[in-house]
Amino acid sequence: MLDKDEYVLVCAPTLAGEHFIELLTEKGIKVAGLTNNPDKRKRLENLGVEQNIVVDSHDERTWGIPPFSIGKVYLFESNLAVCCRYLQMCRPWTSKSIFVITTSVHPRLVYKGLGANYVIYSHSGNVHFLADQ
Repeated sequence: MLDKDEYVLVCAPTLAGEHFIELLTEKGIKVAGLTNNPDKRKRLENLGVEQNIVVDSHDERTWGIPPFSIGKVYLFESNLAVCCRYLQMCRPWTSKSIFVITTSVHPRLVYKGLGANYVIYSHSGNVHFLADQ
C-alpha cells in the first residue's frame, strides 16, 4: 500500500530504470529521482520526476534525509560501488522495501548485507511487474 504523501524513489542510470519511471508516472505514482550527476537530474526532470535528490556519492555529508517522505526504493544498478553507496544512503530514509535491479548475479549477498530487501536479476531490464508491488 502506497501512502499518498510518500514518493517512490528511483535511481535510474539505465534505460530500464527510465522505462520504469515512465511506467510509475503513467500509473499516477509520485516519483522522486536519485542521482549523483546534474546531467542525469535534467534527464529525470524530462521524464516527469517531481522531486530529485542529487548527491555526491563520495561525500556522506550530502546524504541528508530528504525534505519529503520516501516509501519504496528502486535502485537500477549500473555500477556496483555506486549502487552500494546508494543503498547505504537510502536505508535510513525508509522502512519500506528497497529493490536493487541488476544484470549481474554475483552481488546479491553484498546488496542484501547493505539493506536491500530484494535483489532482482534481470538481463532484459523488464521489471514492469514491480510497479504493481
